Amino acid sequence: MVRREKHKMILYHGSYTVIEKPRIITQEKGRDFGFGFYTTTIKAQAERWAIRTARLRSRRSDKNENAVVNVYEFDESLAKCLNSKSLPNADLEWLELVIKCRSDLDFRHGFDIVSGKIANDNVGETVQYVLAGIMRKEDAVERLRFEKINDQICFCTQKALEAISFKESYIVKSVNWRNF
Repeated sequence: MVRREKHKMILYHGSYTVIEKPRIITQEKGRDFGFGFYTTTIKAQAERWAIRTARLRSRRSDKNENAVVNVYEFDESLAKCLNSKSLPNADLEWLELVIKCRSDLDFRHGFDIVSGKIANDNVGETVQYVLAGIMRKEDAVERLRFEKINDQICFCTQKALEAISFKESYIVKSVNWRNF
């Protein structure tokens, strides 16, 4: 459940480190909504992402990294003057944006904030089928109707990042590794 004050939303970001000052993350691999700082309204999702990120980082660095969840407050009233895109369903519009962002690293959609479904492993597989020409977009959207898909909010510009403020962070303590 997302705690809300008037025009405020609590967001979570899973990592291996405390991130008091978020920044736009650019890398060689395409992301669902392009380069940005990704958050979610789902605490458990952020915890899973923190564990996954810490495990990957630990393997690369040969030292144990903590799974850290950073908590932010999103001032939705500040975001009203930004160019935002909401994609609440895994529909054709959502799929086309994900495909463009994942397949063309030079593609820029022009939004400050994009919110929508996350292409997790199962959904990502379907997206890959479309990218490889194995599945039509319309069939992919039909297949995705049966998936339980979590949400994500991507802050794509520095201006958008000004609408979130760091509240706290915590280390994920109890981990059931069978879930990962």
